[in-house]
Amino acid sequence: MTTKVKYLSTTALSKDMGIPVKKMFPLLLEKGFIERREDNWVLTKKGENNGGIMKKHPKAGAYIAWSEEIKNLLAQEDTSESKLWSATAISKEFGISKFRINPILSELGLVQKSIKGWVLTKLGESVGGKQFAHHMTGVPFVCWDESLLKNKRFLETINQLQGVGSEEEGTEEVEENTKGFREKFQAKHRTADGHYVRSKAEMLIDNWLYMSEIAHAYERKLPVEEELYCDFYLPVGKVYIEYWGLENDPRYVERKREKLRIYEKYGFRLIELEDRDIQNLDDILPKKLLKFGIQSY
Repeated sequence: MTTKVKYLSTTALSKDMGIPVKKMFPLLLEKGFIERREDNWVLTKKGENNGGIMKKHPKAGAYIAWSEEIKNLLAQEDTSESKLWSATAISKEFGISKFRINPILSELGLVQKSIKGWVLTKLGESVGGKQFAHHMTGVPFVCWDESLLKNKRFLETINQLQGVGSEEEGTEEVEENTKGFREKFQAKHRTADGHYVRSKAEMLIDNWLYMSEIAHAYERKLPVEEELYCDFYLPVGKVYIEYWGLENDPRYVERKREKLRIYEKYGFRLIELEDRDIQNLDDILPKKLLKFGIQSY
């Protein structure tokens, strides 16, 4: 005798498992059982293979239903955002407005803003981010593994914004090649916007960015575990600029090779400039910036 399979709507499944509906949909999305298409939840092939079917209600219309076996699967691999940290929870932990957390994470390259919400980046995924979508609107958002709260770069940024430990610390951790470079070439060239940079070429780059009204940071730490600094960082577009000016110095060449490896490893957006580009910044930089969607004036 064939046993009749009992199917549950997603709402009924949520009730049976004691998981709020607003958390069930992101969980099924994370598993790849459903996807958002034109403001509707659609069953995927993987969802079908794990007991999902499409049913039709005479009044409510089409909906996704699940065999009871899926409860065991979800219970065994429960990774819903209830075990993760939302931006709101992180804001409460550090006493920062909830509206500032995602911009901070974005500045670090861990998320990027989409039309409706926040989308996880490759770097964000590597530090424990999980992508979700609101069960009603489909608006994307990201939750985080607890390890983010101990992430060195994240904590440094939080402390800087709160004015904690503003004096430069941890210089003993900087790799020897970088340390030697920073000691040898002092930041004594003053730019139009008040930055002090290490060479005339960097001064010209900084001045060009300033006069083009492009916000930029000088010698921003890369948001990775490796202890490296970029030459310039553009928050709009999440673009890094490196000026290579000492190609005849073996130590500098090795430093350049290591930095390029890091940029490639994390998939960072990079613009490279050399000596021959400096006198033609008006021609060179606008084209390079435009490739990353940054319009110069």
